[in-house]
Amino acid sequence: MPEMLPLEAGPEEGMRAATKAAEAAATTVILVGNPNVGKSVVFGTLTGRYVNVSNYPGTTVEITRGEARESGAVYEVIDTPGVYSLLPMSEDERVTRDILMREPGARVLQVCDAKNMRRSLMITVQLSEMEVPLVLAVNMADEAREGGVMPRLEFLEERLGVPAVPTVAVRKKGTDRLLSLLDRTTPAAVRVHYGDRIEEAIARMEALLPRETPVGKRALALMLLCGDDSLAPWLAESVPGPRVREMNAVRNQLTESVGEDIAYRVNMVRLFWIDRLLGELGREPAPPQGRDFAHWFGRLAMDPVYGIPVLAAVLFLAYEFVGVFGAGTLVDLLQEGLFRKWIVPAVAWAMDRVLPWPIARDFLVGPYGMISMALSYAIAIVLPIVGTFFLGFGILEDSGYLPRLAVMVDKLFKKIGCNGKAVLPMILGLGCDTMATLTTRILETRKERVIVTLLLALGVPCSAQLGVILGMLASVGPAATVTWLALLLGVILLVGYLAAKVIPGESSDFILEIPPIRWPQLGNLAVKTMARIEWYLREAVPLFLVGTLILFVADRMGWLLWIQKAGEPLIVRLLDLPPKTTEAFLIGFLRRDYGAAGLYDMAKAGMLTHLQIVVSLITITLFIPCLANLLVIVKEHGAKVAAGMALFIFPFAVLVGAVVNFAARWLGVRF
Repeated sequence: MPEMLPLEAGPEEGMRAATKAAEAAATTVILVGNPNVGKSVVFGTLTGRYVNVSNYPGTTVEITRGEARESGAVYEVIDTPGVYSLLPMSEDERVTRDILMREPGARVLQVCDAKNMRRSLMITVQLSEMEVPLVLAVNMADEAREGGVMPRLEFLEERLGVPAVPTVAVRKKGTDRLLSLLDRTTPAAVRVHYGDRIEEAIARMEALLPRETPVGKRALALMLLCGDDSLAPWLAESVPGPRVREMNAVRNQLTESVGEDIAYRVNMVRLFWIDRLLGELGREPAPPQGRDFAHWFGRLAMDPVYGIPVLAAVLFLAYEFVGVFGAGTLVDLLQEGLFRKWIVPAVAWAMDRVLPWPIARDFLVGPYGMISMALSYAIAIVLPIVGTFFLGFGILEDSGYLPRLAVMVDKLFKKIGCNGKAVLPMILGLGCDTMATLTTRILETRKERVIVTLLLALGVPCSAQLGVILGMLASVGPAATVTWLALLLGVILLVGYLAAKVIPGESSDFILEIPPIRWPQLGNLAVKTMARIEWYLREAVPLFLVGTLILFVADRMGWLLWIQKAGEPLIVRLLDLPPKTTEAFLIGFLRRDYGAAGLYDMAKAGMLTHLQIVVSLITITLFIPCLANLLVIVKEHGAKVAAGMALFIFPFAVLVGAVVNFAARWLGVRF
């Protein structure tokens, strides 16, 4: 193994440059860390809320910016994607590295996992080589202490030369010290020796770099030697062509000299250095071990046999909370008690006296009115259902149950050409299919990504649609709910199995980190739920207004009647549904939950029998993806794949609905 040198400060010139740049941009704080270390919780604690979520330019990777205040000072806080390395192997890692390069002088707050400092310190070494002012937030310190793996942070601070603060972000412990420490921090005093040949190449590469660089020259030299082609745009702007050719020659000579992949060699040296450091630090004494219910329950939730009743209990509680309380109690309170008794009559009374034009009255409180339909659907029907779903989903997220569900269903998902990791985008699809389609990137192969995208578009209802569906099924009875769920699961497994046979390619191995079971913190749940409700109000409500406007114009122009007649062979004869349900399926393409809300309104008005409710819900669940999701599928997989999915899903949904309708009538099932 290459020679290991004592820790020492980086080059003085780089240190002076970093300090000077830091003074120029002292108000920017960049959060960096591995996935699942609580980075977003720290962000929420510092800023108090999630704000300004946007895509990083030229990518579909989301970054979050917020504002924090400390002793009168204002900080812009940037939450970057979770990464395993700053030598980019994925788009997330490239975006994080680029943010560090484009924010010279920014303070960096690295959020570490106290239970897995080996992995976190891999990022610390690279941040040190970048010469960025650094503070470590060693998060989940309570769990590390309980497990007996908490490192001695006072010794870590001495060795690294930067503050290392133990935190429990979900309880806001230790996070109040972070901003004040960032004000006076410096780059870490770390220098790993990679062996004479690599060190010589680093020196040659540094000499070829510009005098002024956005991060430390040592970091840039190592990235280039490791073959980081994503730096090509920066090189084209900052380095003359002849020098770029010299850099390539240095890298090629080093590769021939070392005889193995440079990136692999560099990572092995870093890990050896980290292991030696952790061995020297030691650990805090572990507390006495008692009976750990959370550990026992966590193992139970992953068991292929005992995990099934746990899943059944979770689904039952979700049904009661979202389907019965949210879609029943809260919807009745808002729709019947607020909109129909007070708001709609009050607006109608005002319109009759202030603006007595029939078209103006109908525009606001008519059958397709902006208030009587659009806002009534969005606020009185969908909002309480979405709110209860977001809260329940947040509890499952923060408790650590979802990764255990992935382990439990791994064998089942292998039947459809995927692995247990595929359940995570599908669970996220219960929040929003559009965003879940983007998260299919966590799957390693194109085959897995296409299969999961197809299943999301076909059979995974988004939160708003699911909530409305559960509310309608709750009014019919448990038999209808079981039928809907069994058919949906059967369709997903059948289509997934056939897709795995048809779509070429290989499946990947299943590797997933399992976090401990935790009690969700009320404050974190409140921030997360309110952020998601804010997203719903900002993104979805305008679409409800647009959809209602389309229906209003279509009704005035007589188009709805024409569409109803055109859809009559499918809607009335095959599905045995009222012609008015054509409107729900039509507008469901614009937004799925809007279509489901239309069916909900018809059911509440007594226009659908129990059998018609089941048939319509099965059909609209399997219906073509909403417009936003379809556009994302085009972006991710191309227009040809998106068109193929839509052309398959639409007739398939109608076929399944027709089969259920005829089978139920033939068997005499009325629910």
